[in-house]
Amino acid sequence: MEAYESEFYFTRLAYSSNGFGRRGGFRSAWTTDFPEAEVHLLQGLSRLTRVATAQQGRIVSLDDDELMNYPWLYAVEVGNWYLDDLQAARLREYLLRGGFLMVDDFWGEFEWRAFYESMVRVFPDRAIIEIPEDDTLLHVLYDLDQRIQIPGAYAARSGITWEKGGTTPHWRGIYGDDGRLMVAINFNMDLGDAWEHADDPYYPEPMTALAYRFAVNYVIYSMSH
Repeated sequence: MEAYESEFYFTRLAYSSNGFGRRGGFRSAWTTDFPEAEVHLLQGLSRLTRVATAQQGRIVSLDDDELMNYPWLYAVEVGNWYLDDLQAARLREYLLRGGFLMVDDFWGEFEWRAFYESMVRVFPDRAIIEIPEDDTLLHVLYDLDQRIQIPGAYAARSGITWEKGGTTPHWRGIYGDDGRLMVAINFNMDLGDAWEHADDPYYPEPMTALAYRFAVNYVIYSMSH
């Protein structure tokens, strides 16, 4: 049994790959931006909120008994994930019991289809919709009226904000029967890079600041809903 000494842990999902990941060697797509994204975001949460945050992130898989102890779960590059029926059922249980999943850093229609093929195993009967402007998520602490595409670091250095044909950013979600947002889908954007490169002079500061505000809202929402 793990010790829990903080209110909030940055909890990263370790998932199986569908074989289309771009990571080489022994690294998997789910490790992208690890651990720098965690370190920087946790420092930001400590400065910007009164939430008692852990200093380091944690990694869980869907078959880990510790999964149900964390209200907030982060999955990166989900255009590369694969959930079988058992894993999908486990994620469904986590979400229906009050968990919150944030997915990030996947681009274009090919990666959307790969993400959707696994997500539909989780919730075959629930629609994925654009998050409404008046949703509590967008106003729980910060009023997030700016919908600027948050780019990956490489794209930003190249003077563009998109990758793989994903020119239009989308903030999508899956809701429960009670109206609670269970899955926050950041499509055609890369908040993880914005956190990771928060101290990089080449990465645009306004986009880092916006990525932090979104993260703060996601965390506060997950802990209060």
